[in-house]
Amino acid sequence: MIVPSVFLPYVVEKTAQVSRFFASGIVDVDPTFAILAAGGGQTIQMPFWQDLTGSDQVITDTGTLVTKKIGATQDAAIIHNRADAWSTHDLAKYLSGSNPMQIIGDLVADYWARKHEDQLVSMIQGIFGASSMSGSVTDISTQNGTVTTDNTLNGVNFIDAKQLMGDAKAKLSAIAMHSAVEASLLKLDLIDFIPVSDAREQVSSFMGLEIIIDDNMPAVISEGVLKYLTVLFGEGAIALGVSGEDEPIEGGFGTYQLEFSRVALAGQNVMINRRRFILHPRGIKWTGSSMAGPSPTNAELALSANWTRVYEQKNVRMVGIYHNIIL
Repeated sequence: MIVPSVFLPYVVEKTAQVSRFFASGIVDVDPTFAILAAGGGQTIQMPFWQDLTGSDQVITDTGTLVTKKIGATQDAAIIHNRADAWSTHDLAKYLSGSNPMQIIGDLVADYWARKHEDQLVSMIQGIFGASSMSGSVTDISTQNGTVTTDNTLNGVNFIDAKQLMGDAKAKLSAIAMHSAVEASLLKLDLIDFIPVSDAREQVSSFMGLEIIIDDNMPAVISEGVLKYLTVLFGEGAIALGVSGEDEPIEGGFGTYQLEFSRVALAGQNVMINRRRFILHPRGIKWTGSSMAGPSPTNAELALSANWTRVYEQKNVRMVGIYHNIIL
């Protein structure tokens, strides 16, 4: 039996365990965002006070202090509404000797982990194309079609990219890259392997940052050669909140988030999994400048017009570097 009240929290927890973006700490499962996702509307407005700026004042016996005001602005997050459905046939159960619907249920967490990673990579593409993020990205890729070591990721230009965070660079803890970039770093013997506590796996790192490999990381043809985007992250750079609100389906079986149906004459069972959640880069506002539906597609997440930085640059916990590789 797949019980919604047990299954849905399990999927959220398991998703956080199987995804490297989650396990590395880049994505933070935030109960506050879960509460916000359970509310109505399309977007969540998150006002915040800006830091105090300017010089202090010298006290004199001839003048008065000049008062200042604290500035305020707001971050904004879009609420995502996603779903998928799976069906099985009674005959498949008897021919295979196992319950395919139960197997589907066991695989759902891994499935959503992959879908969230696809969303994240789309967001990364859009975020680093936004003009407001220009101070958080460097481009060392070739400008004439000829790739040299200066156009590739190495220890020196990694330090330059990290310096974009200024004195907040110590907060960076992980680096996401395409597998081709990882392969090029392996050839240069620039990757370290660190055993984890159970001694059955290893965590790879580059210049002290945990490596996350994803072949969906942006790679585009520029000057006739591939240009890759590699991103350095700090812990909690992305917030995730999955709505826990769930209601029974009227006239059906299960709940809104996990609904079941059966076509008896066809011997077919159907499971529908709906999710309402926030997946938001902290400090980078969703503008929704180009969005056709009630929530964005991955293609719309990848549009730079939909993002603008509202936090101080060093408080946005990510920096990017465009570069080439030498095959």
